[in-house]
Amino acid sequence: MYKRQYLYDAQFRALPVSEGVVDIEVLTRDTWSLDLGASASRSGGASSSGIGLREYNLFGTGTSLGLARSRSVDRSSTEFSFSNSNAFGTRTALALSHAVNSDGRRDEVQVQRGFRALDDRSAVVVSALSDDRLESVYSGGVVQRQYRRREDRASVYRGWSEGLVDGWVRRTSIGALLRQDRYGPQPGSPLPEDLPPGQKLVGPFLKFEMLEDRFERDVNRNLIGRPEFFALGLAATAQLGWASPAFGSSRRATLYQGSISRGFEPQVGDRLILTARVDGEFEEDGIRRGQVGVLGQYFHPQSAHRLLFASAAFDTLQRPDPGTSLQLGGENGLRAYPLRYQSGNQRALFTLEQRFFTDLFVWRLFRLGGAAFADAGRAWGGSDPNAANPAWLSNVGVGLRIVNARSASSSVLHVDVAFPLQSSTDVSRAQLNVKTKASF
Repeated sequence: MYKRQYLYDAQFRALPVSEGVVDIEVLTRDTWSLDLGASASRSGGASSSGIGLREYNLFGTGTSLGLARSRSVDRSSTEFSFSNSNAFGTRTALALSHAVNSDGRRDEVQVQRGFRALDDRSAVVVSALSDDRLESVYSGGVVQRQYRRREDRASVYRGWSEGLVDGWVRRTSIGALLRQDRYGPQPGSPLPEDLPPGQKLVGPFLKFEMLEDRFERDVNRNLIGRPEFFALGLAATAQLGWASPAFGSSRRATLYQGSISRGFEPQVGDRLILTARVDGEFEEDGIRRGQVGVLGQYFHPQSAHRLLFASAAFDTLQRPDPGTSLQLGGENGLRAYPLRYQSGNQRALFTLEQRFFTDLFVWRLFRLGGAAFADAGRAWGGSDPNAANPAWLSNVGVGLRIVNARSASSSVLHVDVAFPLQSSTDVSRAQLNVKTKASF
């Protein structure tokens, strides 16, 4: 008889059979379904704070219920959220959120049945969003102008699939969408000169998805001591929509969205993840509100406790709405610089991190790690560039990483000290950033 010990999260494995006896030993890690959290962070010279209470399994029903209060440089907010992946005793997923903000309000609802597993054969999805907020135009990390924006989004679609066939999933969906934007003045602030009139786009759309069933399990990549699953297979999505006055639109437009990602294993243990996405509207005079983004991430484990991480990203906008820009600063990748220090229609960002993972388990609650990092990037073009410091910027720094191993969420607390390599009178010699993120 064999007796071995395996440590997995919610996974089981049969041990070898000897003399007709099978031993199975299962070890589990418990996490709390009740998450009470408070946060206070400072990034790019701006402070934010929050307190929240969330129950992920209310009375054992699988219902998630949350209430949170937060304050950031843009607004203060009180948000209520509700979700259940098996609402009304069915496989229908329901998610609701309602936020009352200092500058407006935000409401969102989504109902989804199907396409939650690779082998699902059909789906019906209904979603709606209404967001009334104050938008700020930045230059050199300073607010230049403000205006009010009301954004409404809605879609409904029906999808079909043959399920998982030979390791691949292919899905086709047809539906209808609504995109409406309205703009208005903010008292005491001049409007952007080229602010467009309100616009409304309504019409049908067709969507195709293709997924490859190829996932790899790793530990100590973006988290500490928790299993992580990397999608190394091909994942591609393409959506094409048509807006016309015949459907109630304010103009004719072809709406397009697309994304593609693929993972590679250049050598045993290494992971290379490449992602690209596009979004925009094609009209008679060309592309409007176009966005293109590419991202590459490389994970090179050096040992069980050390990993070298590198990333490169490039984004561009084509004829965006006024006030819409790509930003860089303490909260957008350049950790030693003020918040939204550079902005423009093009952005490039490069990051190199030496990550350290320890076996320290403080009070059986917190796992600790660290990082030494270097960032370099630039945002340029557009109507509000940083005229005082438009060149490439870079910084170096070190940081501490803390993960609550008992929390149902997998957030990571970052405590970073960063030093700019380009001196300037409006940039401090050192920047302390304390922030909670989804990964290392």
